[in-house]
Amino acid sequence: MKSLLISCVLLSITTLGFAQRSCGSTEYARRMNYNVFSNQDNLGQTSQTARDTFANEIITIPVVIHVLYNNSTQNISDAQVMSQLRVLNEDFRRLNADASQTPEAFKSSAADCRIMFCLAQVNPRGAAQKGIVRKFTNRTSFSVDDDMKFSAAGGDDAWDAKKYLNIWVCNMQSNSIGYATPPNSEAVRDGVVIQYDCFGTVGTVRYPFNKGRTATHEIAHWMGISHIWGDNSCGSDGIDDTPRQSNYNSNCPSFPKLSSCSPNANGDMFMNFMDYTNDACMNMFTNGQKQRMRNVFSGTGYRNSFLKSYACDSSLATAAPSVTEPVKQEKPLPSVVIYPNPVQEQMQLMPVNGYDLKGKTVSIYTPSGVLMSTRILNASTNKIDVSTLKQGIYVLKIGDNNDRQVLKLIKN
Repeated sequence: MKSLLISCVLLSITTLGFAQRSCGSTEYARRMNYNVFSNQDNLGQTSQTARDTFANEIITIPVVIHVLYNNSTQNISDAQVMSQLRVLNEDFRRLNADASQTPEAFKSSAADCRIMFCLAQVNPRGAAQKGIVRKFTNRTSFSVDDDMKFSAAGGDDAWDAKKYLNIWVCNMQSNSIGYATPPNSEAVRDGVVIQYDCFGTVGTVRYPFNKGRTATHEIAHWMGISHIWGDNSCGSDGIDDTPRQSNYNSNCPSFPKLSSCSPNANGDMFMNFMDYTNDACMNMFTNGQKQRMRNVFSGTGYRNSFLKSYACDSSLATAAPSVTEPVKQEKPLPSVVIYPNPVQEQMQLMPVNGYDLKGKTVSIYTPSGVLMSTRILNASTNKIDVSTLKQGIYVLKIGDNNDRQVLKLIKN
């Protein structure tokens, strides 16, 4: 299959008084000797050990954030990191509050991609370690040349790209604020790079890239989908339910936004995460984009290995913590741990950092969304009998709204 490289550079046109997204894919691809785009499913080689995705399985991706800073402003807080993860989980599940702003004409195409993200809790050595790596660098900024991905160049080396989505947050040269590698990229370069003040929704963030959509856009590239206009005049992204448009859109157009390429009176899908509009104007992926992204995790997909990555569960750590891997201690977020996991007959829910289990509803679903059991917890620590469940992977949901925990349960 032809190689794909996607790198996105967002330019701030200060002389015009607004910020506009632009993409540096061609220049970067030429330098890296990649082809720019291949609007096809990102499928690799069939593996005898690979399993396919279940129908509508919730795919959970462990994330490690490499925070590279030259000053205290660039050393963004844990709260800013967690705000970005919240946005990703909302956008890829269509739980974002602004989903209601999708025009009626496009609502039937809007998709819950059933992809979620969690902060890694186990490092590549098997030791328990929170997936936020902070590193001072003598570099005042980085360009779109991958230096931030290598310790020898002033950056930080990637964690195992078969198990973790590596995100480097740093200060980028000029006005560049993000780019991503394709599904079949070199492992040591694989991941996403985001400008530090365009990451998350709280802390050091700047308008109009202050709602976390730069990461949403780039991670979708990392999962193999192209810009909605196909990077060509009246081009195609290879997805049937994204209408052709003459070029990218910027700022916040009014619906309908028509062009010479518009197939009907609905015009451009400028609110799609893969256009270039402001963060506040993006609110949807389509069903076609969902399928393209999920295909990369299939039995023949380049990112199939993520289905076997359980790095989000600190209880699976097998190595002792390393004194060479200090972690900045900030107030940890309340959460829940399943023990044991994998489980055979009975699991225990263990609250962490003050999470209150009492009165919470816990539900167990199959990856396709079939409810297997539900109960209300009545104590601070609870044991649940799962002996009747068949072998496989399940989704455990505890609580609701901002207090909700979604965990992966493995039944042996």
